[in-house]
Amino acid sequence: MKRIAIVVACLLMAMIMGAQTPKNVEYVFTEASELNLIGKIHKDTPNPYHRVDTVKYKGFTKGENRQVRCPAGLAVLFKTNSTTISVKTQYGWQHSAVNTMPISYRGYDLYIKENGRWLWAASGATRPEKGQNNLVLIKDMDGSEKECMLYLPIYSEVNSVQIGVQQGSSIEYLESPFRHRVAIFGSSFTHGISTSRPGMSYPMQLMRWTGIQFLSLGCSGNCKMQPYFGEVLCDAEVDAIVLDAFSNPNAGMIKERLFPFIEQLQKSHPDIPIIFQQTIYREKRNFDIVNEKREREKQEVAAKLMKEACRRYDNVYFIQTNATDQLHETSVDGTHPGDYGYTLWAESIRKPLMKILKKYGIK
Repeated sequence: MKRIAIVVACLLMAMIMGAQTPKNVEYVFTEASELNLIGKIHKDTPNPYHRVDTVKYKGFTKGENRQVRCPAGLAVLFKTNSTTISVKTQYGWQHSAVNTMPISYRGYDLYIKENGRWLWAASGATRPEKGQNNLVLIKDMDGSEKECMLYLPIYSEVNSVQIGVQQGSSIEYLESPFRHRVAIFGSSFTHGISTSRPGMSYPMQLMRWTGIQFLSLGCSGNCKMQPYFGEVLCDAEVDAIVLDAFSNPNAGMIKERLFPFIEQLQKSHPDIPIIFQQTIYREKRNFDIVNEKREREKQEVAAKLMKEACRRYDNVYFIQTNATDQLHETSVDGTHPGDYGYTLWAESIRKPLMKILKKYGIK
């Protein structure tokens, strides 16, 4: 019996050693856009990692122009039997923030499918000041074929993303398991500000939970129902539109822009659901009376006008959100939730959102 145990132990050790990635591994790189790039609101852009063609669409401020060139919400699907996966990046411009992890705004987030669900595998970002480029996300995996989803940086422009696998292993296009195309336009919340990694914004969490493909047009500080953003949404091939439209504008702007924005969208998308979300409770208002007044007015105006909008327009809906718990401990900076807060947000809208989408055959 003891002899059998020794043999089994030796076999297990051999398997483990066989799976180890060599210390001086040779990588072979594939451009991510040659695989399956998902989450794009517009399928064709001159730079495949841009969300919007900023030559075709005019009116953006300098900041908005930069934001829509960031690949927030984009992910690459691929299959590989490599024991290691790395990424090399050529950046355009790079953001810097104190309220968001560098892994999120200029790094990567890897998920691997296991038993039918997406399971976190690795995340990281290079350190440019140390001359790093090839970012080894994970190594020492077994050599079985795996289905992978790699989220791209939320707030830095990229001109090239190359995925590295061990020389002699395979990397192939993976068909998307995500159904439909649902656009989601919103503020820094939708963009994913204050997340620790790119896959933790509430649209990306919803996408993994539901299997519905959400196409993020999150633009931090700049979702104010501008007509030129409306043009982008009007030209998008989508089955539904979800809006985090009341977080950035003040009460006066909401009054001025809401109905014209709905009418603009419905001219191009008369038969699809347009779903507005109430803005979340920002913890900054707990003791700041100026913030409390501004946020309360904004929420009250949004609720009042959306009640009228849902009566006036077909296929228009309004749902409530929540990104905090009873302890009110989910905020990073008084405005943005952390990962847990975004999980609460996604959970708060999942049932009402899916109920509406189901009416239109989106399930």
